Amino acid sequence: MPITTTRRRLLAGSAAALALPAFARAQGAVKPRLTAISQWSAGSDGAAITALGKKFEEKGGVWQHSPVPGFTTEMMNKLRAQIIAGDPPACSQLKGPEIAAWSKIAPTVDLDAVVAAAGYEKVVAPDLAKLHKPGGKWIALPLQIYSTNMLFLSRRAMDKAKADKIPVTWADFNDLAEKMKSGGVAYPVANGGTRPDDGQKFEAALAGISPIAYRAAIMNLEKKTLEGPEIKAAFAQVRKIADWMDPNVGAQHFSTNLKRFIDGDMGMMIMGGWAQGVLRNAGFKLEDFIIAPGPSDNAKPVFLLNADAFIFWQRKEPDLQAGQTLMAQLVMDPAIQTMYSQITGSIPVRTDVDLSGEGWSDGQRRTAAALKDAIASNQAVLSLAHNMAQENGMTAAMIDVITEYVKNKTIKPEQAATRLAEAVEGAR
Repeated sequence: MPITTTRRRLLAGSAAALALPAFARAQGAVKPRLTAISQWSAGSDGAAITALGKKFEEKGGVWQHSPVPGFTTEMMNKLRAQIIAGDPPACSQLKGPEIAAWSKIAPTVDLDAVVAAAGYEKVVAPDLAKLHKPGGKWIALPLQIYSTNMLFLSRRAMDKAKADKIPVTWADFNDLAEKMKSGGVAYPVANGGTRPDDGQKFEAALAGISPIAYRAAIMNLEKKTLEGPEIKAAFAQVRKIADWMDPNVGAQHFSTNLKRFIDGDMGMMIMGGWAQGVLRNAGFKLEDFIIAPGPSDNAKPVFLLNADAFIFWQRKEPDLQAGQTLMAQLVMDPAIQTMYSQITGSIPVRTDVDLSGEGWSDGQRRTAAALKDAIASNQAVLSLAHNMAQENGMTAAMIDVITEYVKNKTIKPEQAATRLAEAVEGAR
């Protein structure tokens, strides 16, 4: 998610933290009010944040959410303008390494007390928790988790291919794509053509080929691995994926292909779990498609983790402080996480939420199981395409190389690997 602010441009001075108990006590004295900004304005995301706002109001609060439609850049521009003007929202959407970077711009709230009271840290994956407590203090709260490399299969396309086996490895995936093509599926892959889509193709390919190489190259930026055989193999797989796509989807959101996907004109989609929420919000049924973990060449699930969160900005007003307390409590509530994930298609951050009941899809259950298995086998890694693995500046430099490669078929995998390593070096 592009953010125009970089570490070098952050306003000087470290962020002072406001201890939570000081405003927690204020909650009983004033009517809680929350000012919040996010990019969630429509579709399943808009429905989920609206439902959260209603719960806030049911608890006696005043909900003042200001969505900024469009890509995250627009929302971040508004956030930066408000912070510079001395009027930050009480909380805002933010995630990944940018939580630490942006916390240097303005004072944030120390959430340790409310997190401890809820026992939240005990039910959050350790690597995910670290991102939300830079400097050792909780200043942001993760709300929902997606795997960006989930595999969506059109049942009608599967029927055309006379296939009933879910691909497990990349060889399986490639074989099924060829069967779909032979069976009359016009385009075996249905992804969109935006920059995050391009990034997801690459990260899914590399993580599925070798999560060890992914961690070394993408998360740790090791030069030797960036120029290594796994990166070249990932680019080669991305070329196959791109060749199976409609060449006219450049810059289009993946949702423009959903009807063709359901109808079986397109076969498979590598996308985050949010696609389930988008599909259901568009009126399609769960029976129309299958959701499974993305291909993994060692046959163990690889989980490319993407988590949405809220960061809390320091405010002096007692009603906003009370609102922050209430919002923090709601975000961590198992019932709220259940409600939110069932609307969006994500899985809850809380690992103790039971997904066996009604309202959950088999795909969400598979996602939750994949996360558990991936953590156990050390195959849970952070998404590059969605700003979890690196800060925005580095992410943008790497995605530029990937996007150019997807769009320009004259670039060879070996050339792309060299360019990726050069881009990383230039962005350091």
